[in-house]
Amino acid sequence: MGVFTMKCSTLSTNVKNSNQAYIHIMEQRTEISDLGEFGLIDHLTKNIELQNASSLLGVGDDAAVIDHFGKQTVITTDLLVEGVHFDLAYTPLKHLGYKSVVVNLSDIYAMNATPTQIVLSIAFSNRFSLEALDEFYEGVYAACRNYGVDLIGGDTSTSQKGFIISVTAMGEVAPDKFVKRDGAKKGDLICVSGDLGGAYVGLLFLEREKRIFMESPGVQPDLENETYVIGRLLKPEARKEIIEFLADAEITPTSMMDISDGLSSDILHLCKNSQLGCVLYEEKLPIAEEMRNAAFKFEIDPTACALSGGEDYELLFTIAQEDYDKIVLREDISVVGYMTEAEAGQHIITKGGSKHAITAQGWNHLKK
Repeated sequence: MGVFTMKCSTLSTNVKNSNQAYIHIMEQRTEISDLGEFGLIDHLTKNIELQNASSLLGVGDDAAVIDHFGKQTVITTDLLVEGVHFDLAYTPLKHLGYKSVVVNLSDIYAMNATPTQIVLSIAFSNRFSLEALDEFYEGVYAACRNYGVDLIGGDTSTSQKGFIISVTAMGEVAPDKFVKRDGAKKGDLICVSGDLGGAYVGLLFLEREKRIFMESPGVQPDLENETYVIGRLLKPEARKEIIEFLADAEITPTSMMDISDGLSSDILHLCKNSQLGCVLYEEKLPIAEEMRNAAFKFEIDPTACALSGGEDYELLFTIAQEDYDKIVLREDISVVGYMTEAEAGQHIITKGGSKHAITAQGWNHLKK
């Protein structure tokens, strides 16, 4: 398993140090077979501390037991496959563990719910040592601590090739307060949290540097100035604070989802489910200056990155127009357009005033 050490010193969990740690792990290798399946599970879960009253019984029995005390339960699951969803040539295992949890918690928040528990299952080949799995689980536990979520179970298995990760996340929401994709109304405002396109541009840099490394292994890439976009890819965050703000402001979105495949693809999902059209405004799209400058280095349009780049894990939601005054001063929420009747279609208005149909150009893992 080849990794290159990246000079990128200010990521929250330092990429350079993580890769160096992984190289150190390879030097101090404990074979998984020395522990056996139950010994491995005991080792990986020995430090679990339950944080939620709803987690009645966690790891150690045939099944976990949870009780949400009259609240409704929200459940989601995600599968991450090496070579399809991540590349270990430039993804530190600690970051991968963190991201594996966060992408599922993002789906829970996108239902206007609070995540409380996860179940994690992994399959791995004999390339992986016990120390490598410890590094992965460090990231898992870091995410659980940050979001107040309990790891309550899972499974391990061998894989003929590569690393496979399956996470199921559970959450709770007050009765009938969950938000679906099909509730938008004509005239509703379209809102986006944070900024868009950074993860996609970060991926472009890492793929470029991987190619350089494969051709010239002695050349160590310097990504010091691209910390922001690389961090957006390797260590995304779920937008817990947005859901908390909406609750405090007494705003219930009419529809919502997280942006995992790109804004252009995901707004079309909202339109389809709500049987509506939409208008987006290019000038309203939230674009970080770091992403804009990075995109220019590849001679690509930042707007295209914001529309089609995946894995931002920001929230896309609609609100009634009367709630606008409640969000207008919130800097990490942008109103990017509005919903229209279905017959009007789905369009974006450019800065120059041109009108173009929105097409689904986001990431599709089923495409070859």
